[in-house]
Amino acid sequence: MPADLRLHFPILAEQVHGHPLVWLDNAATTQKPRVVIDAISDYYLRANANVHRASHALSARSTHAFEDARDTVCQFLNARHSDEIIWTRGATEALNLLAWSWGSSTLKAGDEILLSAMEHHANIVPWQLVAERTGATIKVIPITESGELDLAAFQQLLNSNTKVLSVTHVSNALGTINPVKEMIAAAKAVGALTIIDGAQAVAHFPVDMQDLDCDFYVFSGHKVYGPTGIGVLYGRRDLLEAMPPWQGGGEMIDRVSFSGTTFQKPPFRFEAGTPNIAGVIGLAAAINYLNAQDRTRLAQHETMLRLKLEQALDQLPGIRRIGTAQDKTAVVSFVCDHIHNQDLGVLLDQQGIAVRTGHHCTMPLMETLGLKGTVRASLACYNTEADIDHFIAALHTILNETITAVQEHAETVVAFDSEKSELPATFAEAPHFTADGLETLCHQLLKTRNWQDRYRSIMQLANKLPTLPDELRQQETQLSGCESTVWMHHFYDENNQTLHFAIDSDARVIRGLVYILQTALNGRTPASLLSFDMDDLFQQLGLMNHLSPSRGNGLKAIVKEIVQTAHRFL
Repeated sequence: MPADLRLHFPILAEQVHGHPLVWLDNAATTQKPRVVIDAISDYYLRANANVHRASHALSARSTHAFEDARDTVCQFLNARHSDEIIWTRGATEALNLLAWSWGSSTLKAGDEILLSAMEHHANIVPWQLVAERTGATIKVIPITESGELDLAAFQQLLNSNTKVLSVTHVSNALGTINPVKEMIAAAKAVGALTIIDGAQAVAHFPVDMQDLDCDFYVFSGHKVYGPTGIGVLYGRRDLLEAMPPWQGGGEMIDRVSFSGTTFQKPPFRFEAGTPNIAGVIGLAAAINYLNAQDRTRLAQHETMLRLKLEQALDQLPGIRRIGTAQDKTAVVSFVCDHIHNQDLGVLLDQQGIAVRTGHHCTMPLMETLGLKGTVRASLACYNTEADIDHFIAALHTILNETITAVQEHAETVVAFDSEKSELPATFAEAPHFTADGLETLCHQLLKTRNWQDRYRSIMQLANKLPTLPDELRQQETQLSGCESTVWMHHFYDENNQTLHFAIDSDARVIRGLVYILQTALNGRTPASLLSFDMDDLFQQLGLMNHLSPSRGNGLKAIVKEIVQTAHRFL
């Protein structure tokens, strides 16, 4: 069955860096079946018009499809009424809507908001902002060593001051399935409102609003084989009717005058402006596609793949799985003793394997676990055993090469003496600019045969970069905006009027890129440094993706800090 399903997803036939695509980043976003792509295309080809606002044929066509989609989601969630379905941009916007509309209008000083330690930032930050405005306080349900919620602690935290329980159905970082039905019942017993973040749940198993009996439930379309930029807020009709609007504009109004405005009933009260019509239609197509499958068999298939992956990881040296709950979806997170998460993600990508690395928007969870992040492989119905085999084989090769490189390389740790007027050893030992040195380095990188060889060369450059001593690896010298940890110091040589940098990172790929960066910039005058086109160099080397403004980049933050430092010495 999965082999047949793969044919429904065109992107899975693509190649990445000359390798077949192995998509193991499904917790971030799932790929789209042809029927979803066609539904979106068909809307723009045959029905492109705004909804609810015109009497012509195309508007009627788009409005019918738009509201039919609301009915589709209502049935998908087994909600009682279609007007309990609110369109949002995603789970994040849905949670913000609840925090600002319900929370800001209801919470007050002394009230308690109960979250869990495994929440996504989208279910933390909105509540923090509302708590600051209202005087409410946030309480946190801890987790156990296996990555499950501590239910005994949860019961102790519940009290008459608990006004809202907002927790994830499934952890995006660990895959843990939380016993939300029991938690909802317990929270309601003390009079608390209940909100469930279902972004990681709806693609893996059916959810039933009448069975769960929660007050609100949210999810994102792009995690359930639908488009990006569309999501759903389910809310009980009586609660939605009592909530004030949180955005103003067209569609959500009943009557507007300068003497006052009245508002529509839900769902339109919370859908200001032109909605993502194509996204709504695409989401309905995704749900219809999923409903047409045997969901029990899909879940069994995903569980089989997860167990196969977990068993294989347990056999690899230096690998430690994070999150060993009994009840899990197809998410497997792990760390490796021998290689940084970011390095591993980059090296896997060079073999066509997409995983997620970092904190997964769960920084408080990582802090609880004592980790900076993990590598996360997340599975979907279209993944196969061959995907797992390819991933494990690639990981095995990477680990062997990395362990060998670490054993062969004794890091050079240099000292730093801030009292010396001449160039301290920390900066003297770092690579410095010479025209011949930069030309030679570029030639070495450009003669590599393929991406994989080029990245291997970058990893080897990391071995040449001096390692900063522990006393210089302090929090105040860390750069923000980096997935890896980066430390940076500068020294201005007044005699030669040149700037020198000592930079280090816990990720080998960043260390290798820093070596290139320092070979191009270190020891230049501030004016020369600012006139150098770093983007052009990385374009020539085929490494522009490392200077993109993407989150967790690291190198972009380093370049920015170097430029800012140079400006200060002009």
